[in-house]
Amino acid sequence: MGIDGNAVVYCEGAFDSTYGKTAHGLVRFTQRYNIVAVVDSTLSGEDAGVVLDGSPKGIPLVASLEEAFRVANSQELTLTYFVLGIATDGGYMTDEIRTAVIEALESGLNVDSGLHDFLSDESHISRLAEASHLSLRDIRKTDGMNNHMFSGKIEEVEAVRIALLGTDSAIGKRTTAWILANAMADRGLSAEFIGTGQTAWMQGADYSIVLDSLLNDYVSVELEHIVWRAWMDRKMDYAIIEGQGSLMNPGYPGGFEILAACRPHGIVLQHAPARTEYDGFPGYPLDPIEDQIHAIEFLSKKPVLAVTVNHEGIPRERIEGECRALESRLGLPVVDPLVEGVDRIIPVLEDLKK
Repeated sequence: MGIDGNAVVYCEGAFDSTYGKTAHGLVRFTQRYNIVAVVDSTLSGEDAGVVLDGSPKGIPLVASLEEAFRVANSQELTLTYFVLGIATDGGYMTDEIRTAVIEALESGLNVDSGLHDFLSDESHISRLAEASHLSLRDIRKTDGMNNHMFSGKIEEVEAVRIALLGTDSAIGKRTTAWILANAMADRGLSAEFIGTGQTAWMQGADYSIVLDSLLNDYVSVELEHIVWRAWMDRKMDYAIIEGQGSLMNPGYPGGFEILAACRPHGIVLQHAPARTEYDGFPGYPLDPIEDQIHAIEFLSKKPVLAVTVNHEGIPRERIEGECRALESRLGLPVVDPLVEGVDRIIPVLEDLKK
């Protein structure tokens, strides 16, 4: 797909936190935009890739939209999109975000948002966009209706279906799913990433839905349909399905629908060993990974094949040791996708086709 345009990502005060996960995804990879800069005044002057993963991406963190325009001008680029890179609790609009959106529209930028509060429902913002002939894309806005019913057509999909679930929300499931799909393609295996959230759409996933914007009655049917449609179009060997939330998360329970509707042949589980509580819910201890594996396997009747590690809170020199200790404890292959890649777990997935 061709890019929609040159974009600045708004992530004020949140880039160095899990609330910046949409911005993180766009800095790491997107086929939809050319990311020129990220707005977060608390980290102004840093390279977004260095802050995120320790490797430069040539995407500066800037203090303001005005500075982002200067960066674009210095590269002889024309900014056309302002993308909200913050995932707030509940997807709510804040006054600070609202003010930033108005500034972007007044500066001539189209605006894309993945919040649950819709920009197009705010009269001042929608009038401003219309008067300036600019677009407002609310990625989570759907009419709640579809022409599909769960039919069992998932059984027609001959691709090996791998669910990339997690032990918590905001733990890196989408990033690992992309890494895994791309690594399989590099090995000559045809693998299709199936997105289930707004960031995957912003990254340009060819096959994606925004699961948490759907009425509950339509979640399973849309999951089945998007995997089936990818199969009908691409006839890929593997479908790598991005998970949402986690089975036992008190605020964002998820994964049940993917297990039920997508009928995966196996599960890869993303885990943060240093995380002790569910993200955003102090006082709610993270359920032990053994319990979460047991719950997944009990519900799906399929195996957890490997564990992928999010190394937040773990010093770089200890990551390898943490992975090996977890591997010994669980009896499963364990890798850190951002540090060592996922090549070591791909043979386990290839075994499913034998």
